[in-house]
Amino acid sequence: MHATVAYPDCYAPRRSCEKEGRPVHLTFNAYYTLIAAALVLLVGRWLVSRVAFLSHFNIPEPVAGGLVAALAAAALHRYNGFSLTIDGDLQNSFMLMFFASIGLSADFSRLRAGGRPLVALTVVVSLFIVLQNLIGVGMASALGLHPLIGLVAGSVSLTGGHGTAGGWGPMLEGLGAEGASAIGMACATFGLVLGGLTGGPVAQRLIGKGCKTPGRASLEDSPGEIAFEQPRHTRLITADSALETLAMFAAALAVAQLLAGILGEALVRTTVRIPVFVLALGAGIAVRNVLARVFNFVVFDRCVDVIGNVSLSLFLAMAMLSLKLWQLVDLAIPLLLILTVQTAAMLLYASCVTFRFLGKDYDAAVVAAGHCGFGLGATPTAVANMQAVTQKFGISHKAFLIVPLVGAFFVDILNTLLLSVFTALPVLR
Repeated sequence: MHATVAYPDCYAPRRSCEKEGRPVHLTFNAYYTLIAAALVLLVGRWLVSRVAFLSHFNIPEPVAGGLVAALAAAALHRYNGFSLTIDGDLQNSFMLMFFASIGLSADFSRLRAGGRPLVALTVVVSLFIVLQNLIGVGMASALGLHPLIGLVAGSVSLTGGHGTAGGWGPMLEGLGAEGASAIGMACATFGLVLGGLTGGPVAQRLIGKGCKTPGRASLEDSPGEIAFEQPRHTRLITADSALETLAMFAAALAVAQLLAGILGEALVRTTVRIPVFVLALGAGIAVRNVLARVFNFVVFDRCVDVIGNVSLSLFLAMAMLSLKLWQLVDLAIPLLLILTVQTAAMLLYASCVTFRFLGKDYDAAVVAAGHCGFGLGATPTAVANMQAVTQKFGISHKAFLIVPLVGAFFVDILNTLLLSVFTALPVLR
């Protein structure tokens, strides 16, 4: 197995093929795909460490490096019709491992600590996911686009982020939404930036209405604020814990594959399609909680986090390598209109619904800032928004408890379930 360069209908050397205007196609096997993804991550890490804009808005390293690769591929495509095909099986495997890691991190006993505020925020977020998709589908239809593109410019890429956009893209393309993967990545990047820009101003406006704040002195009383989603944080992991965790991942993926076969046959005559990664997430939840409650097995969360973060980074890098930016040229203006309306809807919803349902106090204002972060971007953006607010006005224990739980766990489950319902509607096909 090796990397190959293909010249359709042309067997002459490369230079003569280019003179004839024949496109150049490069195919990577699994080994070269992994090498290319690692290089994308290294370039992304260098860019994020050097460019203040990227670090300030929490742009993921795979996205930063992947955009460079995608822009280079677009330039080559314009010059000689260049295109790249990577190993799809490897990319799919890392995607399934990422979603399985979300399920394996779901300890039901830990979720009880959130109480009523956690339930309230989950309901609020669920309703907004539906609203986000209705706006996307409605505007896409009005602008003459495929209705499923509206889902891509809705909760697929905004509430879901890059991971969900990469997971749903190929499936939506199979349903007729051409270029869904590239569109999803572009929208998710847009959302990350806007999510980081809007959360702080929304909270400050709400606090200015008369919310009583704890003050900056409260930060001194809680020097160890909750750290969340720190992929570079050192974690002590042994070979035994890594082996046990990999076995859990394998079990979750095996259950997901088994369910996919059973459900595939059961739903063959219907319009309902359940993506395998949704089953991987559900299987992860089942494996985690059965082991914990039936066998009293202590899951090593740090190892789950490491494997999940690595899988997500490599999956995103491979997804970015597959981007065909030239497919977005004709959709630039319609997508910008949809995303502008989505941003306005997020600001209004966070101010008028999230803030009110969570109690109309200082904690609710901080939660609203967090909702802007993961409603348009990702959970790290939400946490960064809240940290910016609390550094100025004082701590909010409630916000830092419930927002990471909803943003990192419940959102992915709710979003995938609701998207499965939307894609099953015949009117969107």
